[in-house]
Amino acid sequence: MPDISQYFPITDTTWIFLVVLFIILSAPVIMSKLRIPHIVGMVLAGVIVGQYGLNILERDASFEMFGKVGLYYIMFLAGLEMDMEGIKKNSRRMLLFGLMTFAIPFVMVYYAGIYLMDYSMQASLLLSCILASNTLIAYPIVCKYGLQKHPVVTLCVGSSMISLLFALIAFSGVVGSVSSEADVWFWLLMAAKLIGYCCGMSIIIPRVARWFLQHYSDAVMQFVFVLSVLFLSAALTEMMGLEGVFGAFFAGLVLNRYIPHVSPLMSRIEFTGNALFIPYFLIGVGMLIDIRVLFGGWHTVYIVFCMVFFGTIAKMIAAYIASFGMKMPMAHGNMMFGLTSAHAAGSIAIVMVGMKLYIGNGQYLVDSDMLNGVVMMILFTCVISSFVTEHASQQIVLDDNMYAEDEHTADDEKILIPIKRQTGVDNLVPLAIMMRNSKLNRGIIGLNVVLDDKDVVRNQAQGKRILEAAAKAASAADVRMLTQSRIAANIANGIMHAFKEYDASEIIIGMHEKKTENDNFWGVFTENLFTELNRQIMVCRLLQPLSTIRRIQVAVPSRVEFEPGFYRWIERLSVMSENMGCRIQFHGRTESMSLIREYIQNRHPSVRADYILMQHWKEITALSDEIKEDHLLVVITARTGTVSYKTAFERLPEEIGRYFANRNLIIVFPDQNGQPMESMTFTAPQKHNVDSAYAILSKWFKEKLSRNK
Repeated sequence: MPDISQYFPITDTTWIFLVVLFIILSAPVIMSKLRIPHIVGMVLAGVIVGQYGLNILERDASFEMFGKVGLYYIMFLAGLEMDMEGIKKNSRRMLLFGLMTFAIPFVMVYYAGIYLMDYSMQASLLLSCILASNTLIAYPIVCKYGLQKHPVVTLCVGSSMISLLFALIAFSGVVGSVSSEADVWFWLLMAAKLIGYCCGMSIIIPRVARWFLQHYSDAVMQFVFVLSVLFLSAALTEMMGLEGVFGAFFAGLVLNRYIPHVSPLMSRIEFTGNALFIPYFLIGVGMLIDIRVLFGGWHTVYIVFCMVFFGTIAKMIAAYIASFGMKMPMAHGNMMFGLTSAHAAGSIAIVMVGMKLYIGNGQYLVDSDMLNGVVMMILFTCVISSFVTEHASQQIVLDDNMYAEDEHTADDEKILIPIKRQTGVDNLVPLAIMMRNSKLNRGIIGLNVVLDDKDVVRNQAQGKRILEAAAKAASAADVRMLTQSRIAANIANGIMHAFKEYDASEIIIGMHEKKTENDNFWGVFTENLFTELNRQIMVCRLLQPLSTIRRIQVAVPSRVEFEPGFYRWIERLSVMSENMGCRIQFHGRTESMSLIREYIQNRHPSVRADYILMQHWKEITALSDEIKEDHLLVVITARTGTVSYKTAFERLPEEIGRYFANRNLIIVFPDQNGQPMESMTFTAPQKHNVDSAYAILSKWFKEKLSRNK
């Protein structure tokens, strides 16, 4: 039998990458059969193929690089997907749990290190720093169940960063004490650098990100820009003496507002991380683990047991005491324990630094037993964390579904988007994605209607290319789009026929671009749509990407609450505000404001909403001073003859052209009862009034003449 050991470990880059891809592909399949979390499978695969296992792969520079990127990616995604409003509301809880999950393990492990493991004070402090911090190794499990923005997950992520920050500061103190640098000036300089870093990132990066995303829409450039911010932030924290994972998380927080969760950019970031970098990191962690040390002597087994036992028990005590004190259910306590109990490559980095700290007499701060113990502790805590988080995620999903309303039967959402130009792909498709209810998991309908004239073949071919681009843009955000190219003698009739065929719930359409001074505000066919259809129509003019809009301003007319489509447009705007992470302000009468407030507080409590009194519709012109270039004005209007219609709507085209000419704008015609027959123009309502007056006078004269006879 030939000896194949001479071919191992594999050193060729191509074969290394092939084996890693095979592991990434096969581990989830095998682990799902065994009902074991995929993360555990990745780590165990690294143990098997590493130098301490079958020695199939050599842990070369690619594992160092991709592994570090993967760790940064986990922390960056955690920051990107944080519920910022939840952080503000639960900042005290976050700080309290962060202090508990740091202090309890720190104290317990410190005394265990001195009295049970016979380490020096400095070595015990270093071990306390390792076990007081944690790595969100199980965060991909949370993402799999769609719980990224769940309040308890936000609490755990924020608390993990607080405990990590305290652990890194304490570790810096240990390093400074060994090198005799930890004096008062050392701590003052550390505090100054940390404050300067946070302030600089919070002030400069948002402005740069807003400018870049406004001026560059290329998907590759946006992705590279985000990665540049990530690694710049990580590099700056490493220069300060802290771990780069803190900088990666902070970069996610800073960019949180500019990368909506349902955007194509977010999909690309998550896809790249979950497909390559994060699995590479997990496999690399497994390759560090040497299971043989458990059989090397009872002392190493004893050290490993003490680290795993006291580190895990301390994290468990902190999690369940915090959940009990905050009156949370047991499933939330399990999640808090699961997410905060794992340790990974960050612990290895701290130990490696400790091995280089010389304490005299030919000894270093960290010996081989502590190194082996920490590596084995990583394996056990990763397994424990993955199983507990998986179980807790399942419990929370079941509990939430039990008490949730049946939204799948309560919403008839089918959004139709007539697209004529590339601007529709760039603006209308992202707007529909931002507004759709992701829980319903329904696609959107893209429609291109061309006139049946001599250029029909050329226009239809161009329309199909635009629809392909629209479907590609929707697919980038993981949203299905059904497309149809239609030939019609009249554009409005073609849209209305498609609307009825697909049984659509609403239309999102671009605003007509006026080319001459005498050009109609609504254009040739838009006016026909809202006069012939009584379903919701949104006419949009977006001058910049949605992710760069800071505030939504909504003008609400009186009596709008009596319209059947009242809650539909509130739902769409609330979902959009939630996905964009921006504040929304409603301007209207007290009666309407109270109902809007009640709906948002019950259905979308995380939305940052303000309710401002506007007694009369003529006050809408005063909003021109408040609405900035990066704001979005939403005007709720009505069709002629409906409950909330008022004659002031006749001046709407003129007021928009005069006061809001260069502003982002959406005009909403809600669902309304009846079939309106009059258009919103200057002449039609007046003609209707004249005809009515003429009929009344004519009838009166006839009755008068008959009496005289």
